[in-house]
Amino acid sequence: MVDVVVIGGGAAGMMCAAEAGKRGRSVVMLEHAEKPGKKILISGGGRCNFTNRVVAAAHFVSQNPHFAKSALARYSPQDFIKLVDAYGIPWHEKTLGQLFCDRSARDITRLLEEECRAAGVTMLMNRRVEHLERGWRVRTDQEEMECASVVVATGGPSIPKMGATDFAYRTAREFGLKVVQPEPALVPLVMNPDDLATYGDLAGVSAEVVAHCGEASFQERMLITHRGLSGPAILQVSSYWHGGEAVQIEPVGALPKRLASRWREDWSFTPAGTEGYAKAEVTRGGVDTGELSSKTFEAKRAPGLYFIGEAVDVTGWLGGYNFQWAWASGFCAGQYC
Repeated sequence: MVDVVVIGGGAAGMMCAAEAGKRGRSVVMLEHAEKPGKKILISGGGRCNFTNRVVAAAHFVSQNPHFAKSALARYSPQDFIKLVDAYGIPWHEKTLGQLFCDRSARDITRLLEEECRAAGVTMLMNRRVEHLERGWRVRTDQEEMECASVVVATGGPSIPKMGATDFAYRTAREFGLKVVQPEPALVPLVMNPDDLATYGDLAGVSAEVVAHCGEASFQERMLITHRGLSGPAILQVSSYWHGGEAVQIEPVGALPKRLASRWREDWSFTPAGTEGYAKAEVTRGGVDTGELSSKTFEAKRAPGLYFIGEAVDVTGWLGGYNFQWAWASGFCAGQYC
């Protein structure tokens, strides 16, 4: 019998577990991998873009653009920067307010593990949750436990090679909660056959562009790949793209010669699709925010059950925003679970 079981040992899960432990709650964190924070370690090219200097609800995609405001106000980038500084972790700022570790993303996983240890959290690795029932009772492939609160922090299905699954969505539906259709986000776009015939041999060529999709527009680099388009401008706009829609691309400044000779004045590019979850940095959609308290992250129809981080229908832009959402949602749920 414990107070809180946190399912998922990623950014949001570790943050929540540590915060709940600081309140004197007995906390068990379950992680399916052999170590926590595996996705943190590969982020930002191994340097972890752990937050952004300026974070607002406008930097997130959600069916309810207001849901994120409360958590982001209660746990700001400056709060996480203070924690990073307290651990003596050196960091630097790149373009557009993005903050990265000087050394390695391992500094961030060590910080979170230390926070959990100091708060008395029991971290159990190589655990697969097999059953969850109201009351609350959690059964893994190795043990069974009763608890007052269960926090689901298992993210979405992006990057399946890291062990990502749709566990959060299955769990939400099992307890009668709505789920906004999940789709790959921050993902390269695949060219249709016509565009591939025109540009496909230019793989590796990049240019500064403005990419538009619907109301969204981003000015950053675009990279041509063997199958389509990538680079920050394309990854950003992919979070707003839906099948069949066109993406407008305008050059900013001089284009590389090989590309300039084929460029149409304003390229209206209709992707054939995306590179899917295998190449997606995050998942758009997730547990419907209308099912959750924006203050506590508790499910309104299943008291004692909480969803945080990427599992929720709040998807950040590229640039540290998804980590800040993990810290903020984890911190807030940790005050109540």
